[in-house]
Amino acid sequence: MTDTTPVLQIRGLHKSYGELEVIKGVDITARKGDVVSLIGSSGSGKSTLLRCCNLLEDSQQGEILFKGEPITWTGQGLARRPADAKQVLRIRTNLSMVFQQFNLWAHMTILQNVMEAPVTVLGRDKAEVEEKARYYLAKVGIGDKCDVYPAQLSGGQQQRAAIARGLCMEPEALLFDEPTSALDPELEQEVVKVIKDLAAEGRTMLIVTHDMKMAADVSSHVVFLHQGLIEEEGTPDDVFGGTRSERLRAFLSSTRHEQ
Repeated sequence: MTDTTPVLQIRGLHKSYGELEVIKGVDITARKGDVVSLIGSSGSGKSTLLRCCNLLEDSQQGEILFKGEPITWTGQGLARRPADAKQVLRIRTNLSMVFQQFNLWAHMTILQNVMEAPVTVLGRDKAEVEEKARYYLAKVGIGDKCDVYPAQLSGGQQQRAAIARGLCMEPEALLFDEPTSALDPELEQEVVKVIKDLAAEGRTMLIVTHDMKMAADVSSHVVFLHQGLIEEEGTPDDVFGGTRSERLRAFLSSTRHEQ
């Protein structure tokens, strides 16, 4: 991989659930340090696209390349699956996913939650992982919550713990699926601040979000999806300031009214 090789590249991606095609040929590139925000109405294919990137969903057509390396597939159409389980594990651990609903283990402390995957999946030294886990929990502002359980934290604190868990894998990129949509507005701002700080550090991120202000503030590139296709894309200034598409104009107008 050279410095110019994208961390993640999607070419001509199609995804169907039976007869329903939800992604209809999408191209997305994220280079090192890029922050790509995916916006669009519910049902436009944003979250599905993100899950295809991380191989949590199987796509039926098109290429996914991680650092220039293509995913190898077996079968065709709805029967298409990744061919190499080791490749899937390696790529998935390098593309840490942060979900809308936190997905923390209720029976583990916050520190144990953050340490679990690096120790169990990657086989890293427990003492080294603990040091890193404490560092990342402090980084997201909850270093004092290591020994408490998820139920004892607010939603914003749980989401920040989930971000620390993703960071502790030391991935090439972070994938955020609506990271603030389950939170009250005041807790949402805690998480937005963490994401802004990560963007300022030059971390590579793909973010599915309903928060247009965050997308405008943190993104290097914004993609507007409509019915499984890219309707418009560009810099935040292009997309939010120089909108060309009537559909995007209507979408931005509706989100402003919601806020």
